Amino acid sequence: MRNVARMALAAMMMICGSAAQAAEQAEYDPTKVSDSLKAIFQFGSTSTKQALNANTVTLITGTIGGTYVQFGADLASVLDDGNKLRVLPIVGRGSVQSVADILFLQGVDLGIVRADTLDYLERKGFAKDIKKQFTYVTKLYNEEMQVIAPRSVATLKDLEGKKVSVDLPNGGTFVTALTVFERLGIKANFVYVEQRIAMEKLKAGEIDAVIVVGGKPYKSVSTFNNDGRFHLATVDYAKPLQSDYLPATLTAKDYPNLIKDGETVDTIAVPAVLAAYSWAANTDRYRKIAQFVDAFFTKFPTLQNPPFHPKWKEVSLAAPLSGWNRLPVAQQWLDSHGVEPVARQRFEAFLKQNPAAAKVVQSETDKEALFKQFQAWEAENARAQARK
Repeated sequence: MRNVARMALAAMMMICGSAAQAAEQAEYDPTKVSDSLKAIFQFGSTSTKQALNANTVTLITGTIGGTYVQFGADLASVLDDGNKLRVLPIVGRGSVQSVADILFLQGVDLGIVRADTLDYLERKGFAKDIKKQFTYVTKLYNEEMQVIAPRSVATLKDLEGKKVSVDLPNGGTFVTALTVFERLGIKANFVYVEQRIAMEKLKAGEIDAVIVVGGKPYKSVSTFNNDGRFHLATVDYAKPLQSDYLPATLTAKDYPNLIKDGETVDTIAVPAVLAAYSWAANTDRYRKIAQFVDAFFTKFPTLQNPPFHPKWKEVSLAAPLSGWNRLPVAQQWLDSHGVEPVARQRFEAFLKQNPAAAKVVQSETDKEALFKQFQAWEAENARAQARK
């Protein structure tokens, strides 16, 4: 009897041990993540190298802490699909540099740039017909101009003759700030200082304002340690800006450290663009971008939900972009899936979400005129595609 009991106990222990071992194996084993990499390290060859590169798309983003970098990380998180597709974000050095990187840097397939950058380069005589070398996958979102300054600076006009930081040269903030100041006829003393350093110089009284152009909430602005002396100055949506910029509003929810509860600050915004070089359709580079577009557009709804950047909610894949040609494979995807261009309801939603726009649209005539601009952008893009 005792033998039987001992045998039963041993059997139970074996069963329990097997169950425990199975449970341990069922748990997440971090060493399994590297199995494919182990195979590459041990058996990798020229063909392995070719296979890895064949389905890897590189994306030049922006500087550390910016919205572009976060968008790049989001795309990699959602779109990476084993050996079928890998998105490799690269930290960039600003919108002007990214334009050059897309054109000339070996291995860069896509980049996020600001819509006014190409116009700036042509206006200054740095480039000619540069838009013909680019296509766009989609307009991403609008990037707001944020002007951090002492409370004595109420609007941009108060910076006449003042020392203003516009980030490092070749960046998007630099381009937009100079363009806006030129159009408004405001002459400031610009300094080109990296944003984190500029914030400290502002607190020390060494400069009079720091301008940041980026999708709200922008990290360096939201983390600015305000001792009560500073706020966000107003940027009026003046007529000289209306051809290339949109009205926008900043709230205490965006920046509780710089805007009092219940108050808002009017400003302007400029579109960010996911751009690519205008590769011929029969090239391998075009094939890779087409593969990216299919995955991006198919999985786009995932990006519009947490935990991804809230600016994804502003993106409309079919939104037209005045003066730019859409990447043909992107337009083909939109057409084949019945994705409609910007419609009246989206325009109405834009007005509701942007109180600054309501100030410009003071009558139904103004409203229709602004809506016709949206329609004109759509028609221009359609004509450009028809000519291809």
